[in-house]
Amino acid sequence: MSLRDRLLTSARRQRELVGRPPVETDPPPEPSSLETVRWFQQIAVWLELSGEQELRAWAEALDCPFLDTIEPSAVQHQFVQQVPIGFCRQHQIIAIDHPDHGPVFVYGQPSAGESLSNLERHLGLPLALAFSTPATIQNAINLAFERETDQTQRVLRSLQPGGNLAAVSLGERADLLDTDGQAPVVRLVNSVLFEAVQARASDIHVQPYESETKVRYRIDGVLFDVHVVPKTLQEEMLSRLKVLGGMNIAEKRLPQDGRASVKVGERVIDLRIASLPTNFGERIVIRLLDKSARVYRLPDLGYRDEILVRLQRLVQRDHGMILVTGPTGSGKSTTLYAALQEIDASQLNVVTIEDPIEYQLNGISQTQVNVKKGLTFASGLRSVLRQDPDIILVGEIRDRETAEMAIQSALTGHLVLSTLHTNDAASAITRLLDLGIEPYLAASCLVGILAQRLVRKNCPACKTLVDPPPEDLFSLGLSGSADKHFYAGIGCRSCRGTGYLGRFAVCELLTVSESIRDLIQRRATASEILTKGASEGLTTMREDGIRRVLAGETTCAEVARVTVGDLIES
Repeated sequence: MSLRDRLLTSARRQRELVGRPPVETDPPPEPSSLETVRWFQQIAVWLELSGEQELRAWAEALDCPFLDTIEPSAVQHQFVQQVPIGFCRQHQIIAIDHPDHGPVFVYGQPSAGESLSNLERHLGLPLALAFSTPATIQNAINLAFERETDQTQRVLRSLQPGGNLAAVSLGERADLLDTDGQAPVVRLVNSVLFEAVQARASDIHVQPYESETKVRYRIDGVLFDVHVVPKTLQEEMLSRLKVLGGMNIAEKRLPQDGRASVKVGERVIDLRIASLPTNFGERIVIRLLDKSARVYRLPDLGYRDEILVRLQRLVQRDHGMILVTGPTGSGKSTTLYAALQEIDASQLNVVTIEDPIEYQLNGISQTQVNVKKGLTFASGLRSVLRQDPDIILVGEIRDRETAEMAIQSALTGHLVLSTLHTNDAASAITRLLDLGIEPYLAASCLVGILAQRLVRKNCPACKTLVDPPPEDLFSLGLSGSADKHFYAGIGCRSCRGTGYLGRFAVCELLTVSESIRDLIQRRATASEILTKGASEGLTTMREDGIRRVLAGETTCAEVARVTVGDLIES
């Protein structure tokens, strides 16, 4: 039986498998000049086959397997090392070691057959054939190339000065996985960015020194030295980053800010790039924002049940101001986004003013601050009030004008969510007063203040029972706790030897009661407000952290690192 006969028989069977009746019309003609692949595409249209059914028919006619799934770990390392990702995507081809079928080429388009012989000669590996859907193959390609973790070191070993700074078109998002054919300095920068994304880094620091340049990643809030770049490559690397961010590479005496967007497979990563002149060259810090990351809900953030219930009640209010406070990188924006997920945006008009817009929220109008064009938090908030909002999110209260506008919004029937940079919940009140807000206005509009810090979690893969040093126990007031158990990670590959993997929030939630309002109007100190809050059930961040230590979730040293001693006066 010829290949065309086998294909026609297999195609008819695929139609029967889904319970569809036979086609009454005659099949398309079979001119000898028409290649088999194009002819069978007409047959597939005639039989109304889906793309997957067409591929299954090919697999049956050629007596080779059809794979419903492809494990990224099965992809051949040699294949990933030698075949460019662009070629794999274009031809929908990947080579795997299948547990049942052995080494096979998996491809998702029959026309890729011509590429197989070239690949076999290039790799020196005669492989069998298999089929799968393009989506399955695309996912396997992305995940397999993401597993390559040593590409930056390989690039550094082979790199020579003189790379082309503009090898990637800046009009489109560069795919960090696709480095084939690009200039060495472009491959170096792409590799650094890719590895940072893979390591869950929030920031990349490119820091020049006298004789070298260090690349550092901030992972779970802590900086790690990752790569050392030769001094001879410093200027090219820094210039490439500035070109990527649309910055002026000729200006090296003034700080600059830039933005860019790149892809890692199907993920879109926004970059905020900031340069600062130093005595050994420009220092550049890159903030990474994963636009593809899911937006959390409040229950996903790990708050204690008591805090969670109170937060959810506050968010359901129809007016007032809720503040989230903490230093940069303490998860304030994540908490605000999670709070907005508790709101039914189909029945309420929710508007945000942010700098930058970190995540896209369905059903919510989001506005990006643009200081150069005159759109600040204060002016944007003034315009938002004319949009008939029910709920307003203000990214940050930075000055008196923004604070006054936010408070007026809260007093006129809107629920306002915003952030402040203060050490604890009570200090947020005194900060508003220091900005020039009248005490009676602050007392009238505030309904709740959440202060939080992010604490690293013990790595689940290497967590074990330990005896903490006496000084760590003393720092948290846990000396003499012989009957309690403490856990810590000892370091493994999963956590890069740190003993920690991921973070959670320790927090304190100050609900503004009538007695607290009275203290605000009397301009009480932060310590007096915190003491009153504690008498009404407030748990400080350090106390919350101690509870998490005793639950085995983190260590004494970590809680002591991110929290300060209680300000409550006895």
